[in-house]
Amino acid sequence: MLQQAIDFGAECAALDGFLQELAPEMWTHPTAFKGWTPNEILLHLHHWNRAQDRALTDPEGFRQDVTRMFAAIAAGNARLEESRAADTRGDALRAVWAQSAAQIATRWRSVDPKQRLPWVGPDMSARSAMTARQMETWAHGLAIWDLVGRVRPEADRLRNIVHLGVSTFAWSHQVQGFETPAAMPYIELTAPSGELWSYGTHSEAERIEGAAEEFAIIVTHDPHSLAVRAIAPRLARRRGQHDIGHRLGCLEPLNLV
Repeated sequence: MLQQAIDFGAECAALDGFLQELAPEMWTHPTAFKGWTPNEILLHLHHWNRAQDRALTDPEGFRQDVTRMFAAIAAGNARLEESRAADTRGDALRAVWAQSAAQIATRWRSVDPKQRLPWVGPDMSARSAMTARQMETWAHGLAIWDLVGRVRPEADRLRNIVHLGVSTFAWSHQVQGFETPAAMPYIELTAPSGELWSYGTHSEAERIEGAAEEFAIIVTHDPHSLAVRAIAPRLARRRGQHDIGHRLGCLEPLNLV
């Protein structure tokens, strides 16, 4: 049983429940994320959910799709390519995305967590692939929650995203051209349930502590974003190092388009 597929399904179901209440006029309203509208966010999620699923069911077809997407990116047409994922918008698009995501989550439950799958970058395990899909859903969904001024309720499945942020510490620095620190700071986070999650070697001099959801925002968003700038001072607890967005790196470049 692939737990990350169950968690991806739960993440999508939670976002779907919220989107069912979204006022019709809000679907075309720009969010704080690059000015994308909820329509554009769902098209993006739907396109890449289906791409990830095709990497499992039809690897060669997936590679052809990636070649076409890279051509679209080079031509500045990535959003147009993603818009072809569905011919509906608004609540009808929500229904299409939600049904597809639920089917994918169910199908992936029986996949071997260690199975290697092609992706737009290096091959990934099925466990990492589902974690990445949950991460994208959670991170992009936040822009819509913020758009309507509501605070999203969190759950401990967030641990998958926290783990992704921790495990890609060195890689996320390298992909952005940052110097990789010699050692990762000690991390102690409070889960939505109140449980404590800790990572790394205990240190009082070089440590990060705070809410797990704030850590997840840090590692999934541009380090220059307003959200990261607002959260970083609360999460940083160390001597002589306050640029937590750069210190931790950032998974946002995983969103290659």
